[in-house]
Amino acid sequence: RVLMIAANPTTSPVTGLPIGFWWAELTHAYWLFSEAGYTIDIVSPHGGDLVPDILSDPEHPSGYSAGDLISLGFKNSPTHAAQLKGTRSITDISLDDYDSVFVAGGASPMVTMVDDGELHAFLARAYESGKILAVVCHGTCVLLKTRLSNGDLLVKGKTWTGFANSEEQYADNFVGKKIQPFWIEDEAKRIADTNFIVNAMFKPFAVRDGKLITGQQQYSGAVTAQLVVEALGQ
Repeated sequence: RVLMIAANPTTSPVTGLPIGFWWAELTHAYWLFSEAGYTIDIVSPHGGDLVPDILSDPEHPSGYSAGDLISLGFKNSPTHAAQLKGTRSITDISLDDYDSVFVAGGASPMVTMVDDGELHAFLARAYESGKILAVVCHGTCVLLKTRLSNGDLLVKGKTWTGFANSEEQYADNFVGKKIQPFWIEDEAKRIADTNFIVNAMFKPFAVRDGKLITGQQQYSGAVTAQLVVEALGQ
């Protein structure tokens, strides 16, 4: 059984635009878990309705994500789309009910998750209780500050990935302005005793280091989920 956590919606302090989760990072992993026969619950740090980043919408006029048929199907399936309405908060969740926790990314995590101590503690408890912890794209910002019960960062001694500087620069160039309040790769490289790595721009890429699995960007949801399936199989 997998617990998927998606960010609550907010407004970007940089662009002034509404931001939320990224469709593909949630739905592609959801599809793979579903195909593997897992039970999946979608929740959020603070509960309530979830809102996607507009460019991740396969029906957005820009056509940026027009090829994302999995998200298109999820969005237009009443049964699936209903799972994004009135989500439960992590405070209502018992980790005993799950084998893995999967954190999706999007623009919102960089604002709502990066300093959310309650979420960090929840993820640390999941990890220390033996769950497989998976985090994708901008969701990996939580790993910059999530600490274990001994005070160490969860990523101490770990190899992990997240949204790359090259991808941030591409995104900024695409929209013609700065998007994120900080860049994960820059911050990760300032952490001692951790190994942050990235692959080529916008290529599916995920890394497993023990119970921690991380995916680089929005094209990495499925490969990250596949590593979770393999880890749970072991």
